Amino acid sequence: MTSFDLKLIETELEKAVEFLQKSLSQIRTSRATPALVENLKVELNGAQMTIKQLASISCPQANQIVIQPWTEDYIMPIEKAISQSEIGFRPIVDQKIIRINLPPLSEERREELSHLIKEKVEEVRQTIRHWWDEGWGKIQEDFSAKLIDEDTKFKLKDELHKLVETYSQKMEDLKKSKIKEIMEK
Repeated sequence: MTSFDLKLIETELEKAVEFLQKSLSQIRTSRATPALVENLKVELNGAQMTIKQLASISCPQANQIVIQPWTEDYIMPIEKAISQSEIGFRPIVDQKIIRINLPPLSEERREELSHLIKEKVEEVRQTIRHWWDEGWGKIQEDFSAKLIDEDTKFKLKDELHKLVETYSQKMEDLKKSKIKEIMEK
């Protein structure tokens, strides 16, 4: 029985691409989206909760996020969490809601965000490389242990290569799409 498990590697590569997709959704583009704030941690009675657990989040305009807390007790903790976060938004408390007006992105900020996207993609690329190395190592171990013949070894290598190429392409597509969103004015 071979120790090489293509399905396990595919599952791990899928997780890596999903992680990238989630990470990229939290990077601001020129359009407002709930993903920019929904996972920010809010300190509430000694517990950490996310904004999406404490409020509804909408984007009534392309450059505005509106947060409507479930109760008035959540307004100040949410406002504090947004103000102290590294996303750099200035929330405005307007009676029972919190508004965030997104200023237009400067060229310099667009370049910074593009660089950040490329860094995140590189992190996931390293994960994909790890799973390539892991898979190829298992195939070679199985060949050395005479669990598979040479034809099977190269057939499995080709399958692994195709799988890694598929997920690498998905990752590249996500990167290009996000950079395009950021560069739009």
